[in-house]
Amino acid sequence: MTVASSSSTTGTTRLLLAMALACVGSVAGALVSQHVFDMQPCPWCTLQRLIFLLIGLLALLGTLLRSNGIRRVLAAGGLLLALCGMASAIWQHFVAAASASCNLTLADRIMQDLRLYDLLPEVFAPMASCADAAVNLLGVPYAFWSLGLFTLCAVAHLQVIRVARI
Repeated sequence: MTVASSSSTTGTTRLLLAMALACVGSVAGALVSQHVFDMQPCPWCTLQRLIFLLIGLLALLGTLLRSNGIRRVLAAGGLLLALCGMASAIWQHFVAAASASCNLTLADRIMQDLRLYDLLPEVFAPMASCADAAVNLLGVPYAFWSLGLFTLCAVAHLQVIRVARI
């Protein structure tokens, strides 16, 4: 292994670890918002929590499994999840938040089919309608905070894919 490839591997590992921590931190922040500040989640909120946790898991696996091929595969999966997260945040803000009910939406059906409402209700059970869950944090819609982190995750995954090809 050359010095250049060793430093790029170290940089990629740090990037993946930072991404995993940011994703888990975002879910922790959402849980504090819910359980301390009574900002109840809708189905789209809880779906985004799941996506963040999955991205974080793939990023953590990438820090542990240092094979470039495996990292590319994990980063591709993470990129796909980040794009899904971006789409869900945009949908939540521009479509779902305008409806009185988000019952039986795609997010609700995914979460029900995965049985996460029953397994971890304090994390994944929606407690509000999409319109009620459309709140701001520091003047910015909560969905846009998610969109921003999903976008950063997508960019980070593209960087991991690029570096792992070298």
